[in-house]
Amino acid sequence: MRFPAIVVFLPLVAGAFVAGPPSPATQRPSLVVVRSTEVAADPLGLTTELRAITNAFKMVDDANLRNKQLLYMAGELPPISPAACVPENKVPGCLSTVYVDGTATYDEEKKANVINFVGESDGLMTKGLVALLIRGLSGETAEAINKVDPKFITEAGIAAGLTPGRNNGFLNMLAVMKKKALELDAAAKSGAEAPGGGVDLEGDRPMYNGMINALQILKPTKLILKDNSDQHAGHAGSKGYDGESHFELEVVSDTFEGLTLVQRHKVIYAVLGDIMDKIHALQIRAKTPEEVA
Repeated sequence: MRFPAIVVFLPLVAGAFVAGPPSPATQRPSLVVVRSTEVAADPLGLTTELRAITNAFKMVDDANLRNKQLLYMAGELPPISPAACVPENKVPGCLSTVYVDGTATYDEEKKANVINFVGESDGLMTKGLVALLIRGLSGETAEAINKVDPKFITEAGIAAGLTPGRNNGFLNMLAVMKKKALELDAAAKSGAEAPGGGVDLEGDRPMYNGMINALQILKPTKLILKDNSDQHAGHAGSKGYDGESHFELEVVSDTFEGLTLVQRHKVIYAVLGDIMDKIHALQIRAKTPEEVA
């Protein structure tokens, strides 16, 4: 999911981020993510989001506070589908077990496929690094992702707080995500079958098709998406993107096992990413196979 274009105040575990160093009384991590409105080539080839994150971490002098922020980001990372935790998605050379997967969706504004990642790790600090990369790379083209120089982790000050093994694991994560971005983009361009089998798409309906494609990462056993936009003509937000504004979704997946209703919805929002910003309403029914048996 994309983030606000100019300034983001990353939330604290127990409060809001404030500019400048933390007070001795609280010692909470303090980050302000500032995005420049100027378009210029980044010296490390970073995406706009990754540059903003790098600059934010540079503002925090205390390594412990940077680590706390990574741990917080780990806690905010949406759960990954168990179906994605397969050998082909496992990142090699990591001290912790790490899985990374993604989808390619055509972006009308960029006139290209953009990649959205999901990931998981059984190590909290490693999971924070996964979350950082997912946030910094998702919504970008494979070309942009592959321009990223891993030296940004040193510029951000994060590398100083990592063990050599964890630093190598981070480099492996980035390398795997770059490779996956190219593979997903190539598959999308060639019209290769999406994960989970054949998908029925409809002509000139970018929101509908984008949602159907993105949701394949959940490996659904049942997926019904209904466009109700015509029922809301004249209502606020009825225009949506090219007239696609209101949708009704029914999805059955093992991914939702053990998750609350709110958590299931969060998983879907994370999977849909940028698309959620372009539609007005989405009614969701998310169940496990056992619940519909």
